[in-house]
Amino acid sequence: MPFFSNLWDNILNNDLITIPYYIKWTDIVEIVLISFLAYSIMVWIKTTRAWSLLKGIVVIAIFILVAAIFNMNTILWIVQNVIGVAVIAIIVIIQPELRKALEELGRKNIISSMLPFDNIKSEEGRFSDRTINEIAKACIEMARVKTGALIVIEQNDHLSDYERTGIDVDAIVSSQLLINIFEHNTPLHDGAVLIRGNRIISATCYLPLSDNRGLSKELGTRHRAGIGISEVTDSMTIIISEESGRISIAYQGEMQRNVDVDGLKKYLYMIQDKPDEDKKSRKKLKVNGKAVNGGLGRKC
Repeated sequence: MPFFSNLWDNILNNDLITIPYYIKWTDIVEIVLISFLAYSIMVWIKTTRAWSLLKGIVVIAIFILVAAIFNMNTILWIVQNVIGVAVIAIIVIIQPELRKALEELGRKNIISSMLPFDNIKSEEGRFSDRTINEIAKACIEMARVKTGALIVIEQNDHLSDYERTGIDVDAIVSSQLLINIFEHNTPLHDGAVLIRGNRIISATCYLPLSDNRGLSKELGTRHRAGIGISEVTDSMTIIISEESGRISIAYQGEMQRNVDVDGLKKYLYMIQDKPDEDKKSRKKLKVNGKAVNGGLGRKC
């Protein structure tokens, strides 16, 4: 882009008064696009740990600008030779945040609409109504007797990396099987269960713990694991507290606590993602039917 390249040359040559007098319409379009992109990046950075890093970069940028104004050639020479390494170092430092941002971009509906093979859905959605009822029945029963449980339901992001940390089950979802897996003193009760479609694919899986310092101190390892997996994938996690028997939902990095059976089913119907004709009837049920109109609990 000639406008910005000439401006940068002027800054390096300590000639800030001379500004290019010609601006093409493409330059204006680029300025608008770059401004929008910069604003979007700033909004994203504000909600990540990269915010502190950005403030440090701004301080360094101001220091370089002062060096350019006062023609500090040694500092400018160091900056020119180090900037390539610095960019790579920054990318390595904020790699988790960059990965999360790219994953969120890939989950946008606009991408799915452009890829026809990504829109292929079965008539019953990701899983059947029977699977929803079996999961809800198992959760209510385990909550009643205060059996701790961690159930991860896969959506678009494959959970193969976490599946390999557990023991293969590959069985149809049933309330009896889920209750038996999480029963105390059984070989499979420790860890998470992964559900893909209508099948339990693995048990005793290890999940990443969330390092969000804003979480309540009341939350234990099981809840932090549920939030952790929801931060790095689009899965939904059901957590049952062993101490209180309360049901919680972790989804998109947030947690809803004290969810009742109707609220649990509402979440499951939401990620079931049935075809459009079923969504209309489901919407009607939300208004008129108590079975789908439960409370969502309170946000953590």
